[in-house]
Amino acid sequence: MNQDASANFSVSFLVFEHVLATSLTLPIEMLKAGEAYAVRNKSQVRPLVIELVAQQLDPIASRAGIAIMPDVEVGGASKPNVVIAPSLWRNPRPVLRASAQLIEWVRDCWQGGSTLIGVGTGVCFLAESGMLDNHPATTHWHYFEQFSRDYPQVDLKPDFFITQSQRTYCAASLNALADIIVHLIGQVYGIGAAQHVERNFSHEIRKPYEEQRYLEGSGDQHPDELIAEIQFWMKHNLASELVLNEVAQQFGISHRSLTRRFKAATNSSATQYWQRLRIEAVKELLASSNLTIQEIALEVGYQDQGHVTRLFRRALGNSPKEYRLMVRKKLFSQ
Repeated sequence: MNQDASANFSVSFLVFEHVLATSLTLPIEMLKAGEAYAVRNKSQVRPLVIELVAQQLDPIASRAGIAIMPDVEVGGASKPNVVIAPSLWRNPRPVLRASAQLIEWVRDCWQGGSTLIGVGTGVCFLAESGMLDNHPATTHWHYFEQFSRDYPQVDLKPDFFITQSQRTYCAASLNALADIIVHLIGQVYGIGAAQHVERNFSHEIRKPYEEQRYLEGSGDQHPDELIAEIQFWMKHNLASELVLNEVAQQFGISHRSLTRRFKAATNSSATQYWQRLRIEAVKELLASSNLTIQEIALEVGYQDQGHVTRLFRRALGNSPKEYRLMVRKKLFSQ
């Protein structure tokens, strides 16, 4: 995506018969909330521009019975930063047969540099455009078998709710779409905006986008076997009191080599990586246990509760106590 701070951030949604209104309204409201947060907290923000693109300007009846009013006909639509193909109800084939112009426009947008996002059965628009050929994809679980028959050239990943291949994302569900939108908000408007939107739209415990996607050519699958061993050790030794220099000695390399190779392999420093693992463990324990914050700190290798609180607030924008109250209200209040 174009990251020029002076340019608009343009997002276009395909609209068509039987579209699921929630797969339009939820991402639009999340994007607007991310922009609003950035406007309040930054001096320069990319203005958000949203368009609903259809083959004709006639009102479109959604599955919810809400009339969707397109903003622009596909023939006059500009090439946006992001194109989102929402989900639709039941069998998508009749809609796809009637949407040749939209499918061609999706192909043109991709070739012009746009990022593509397909949601549920809306992924079929991307598949029809040919942009998923020989690349990973996912879709709604109900449509897996039909999708495999209709698009055998697509590498379907039924075990993943999110796939990413270069500038193409697929979401199997509305919740998975929400995770992608938070990810995009972080890229465009910053981590603070992304965390604000996530807290306000999705209080339940969720895995970070990077942990649940299938990423084609993932950098996580790097060829440095020693660094991979160290990563595995870190994940299973969160409570270790070893400092990074001692970890390096344990694996028979110098601290300098560990630092250099870890950064080259993962695009992250070893310290940051280990800290992120510990913060994720803190989140899990806050949600799933009755341990005190001091006890949780000890579980993940920190002696000082105050230090954990500062790291946690810096990473998530709220304290461990606030986070526990928020997620438990969502998880356990019926």
